[in-house]
Amino acid sequence: MPGPAMSVITPQSGATIPVQDKIILASSSPYRRQLLERLQLDYECHSPDIDESQLGGESAPEYVCRLAKAKAAQVAQKYPQAVVIGADQCALLDGEILGKPGSHDKALQQLSRAQGKTVVFHTGVCVLNLARGFCQVADVPFEVEFRNLSEQQLEHYLRVEQPYDCAGSFKAEGYGVCLFSSLRGEDPNALIGLPLLKLTTMLESAGIEII
Repeated sequence: MPGPAMSVITPQSGATIPVQDKIILASSSPYRRQLLERLQLDYECHSPDIDESQLGGESAPEYVCRLAKAKAAQVAQKYPQAVVIGADQCALLDGEILGKPGSHDKALQQLSRAQGKTVVFHTGVCVLNLARGFCQVADVPFEVEFRNLSEQQLEHYLRVEQPYDCAGSFKAEGYGVCLFSSLRGEDPNALIGLPLLKLTTMLESAGIEII
């Protein structure tokens, strides 16, 4: 699997970015909040409101990186001194981008299509500080190979976990692990919605001390 793609904008003259007063997660996702808390940082959450429609001809990495940056940028307009984290995720199956199912029937359709196949999850992450002109954006892919399960088994899973707000219709950190035969990627946290390995290096580049 190719490594994560990343675009970078850094301050001129290679100046060091000092630690900022505020870190903001531009997300309403409880899964991303739980992941970010693992870094032991003081942060706030602010939910962005953007159009998440896919553009014509846009690839999965382009799509998630654009939305991650758009989410961070919208929140950063109100808090330009803060270091803002944006993220977005989609699942790619047979060349088609799958989003959050939103309902039981759509979730069952997604899981049924994925049986015995490999689904690539793309997670875009952006770290942005407008005041310092700092911006890093990366796509972190992660592959999931699904087992072949019966419709009855899939129905049981959905009734138990109800993952209707999750791209791909499962929660990898929970009961959803029973759906898979193998996982391949650099950071399993990306599968849940926030690639902490990449985010740690991005935050350190932005002047945030992690450890």
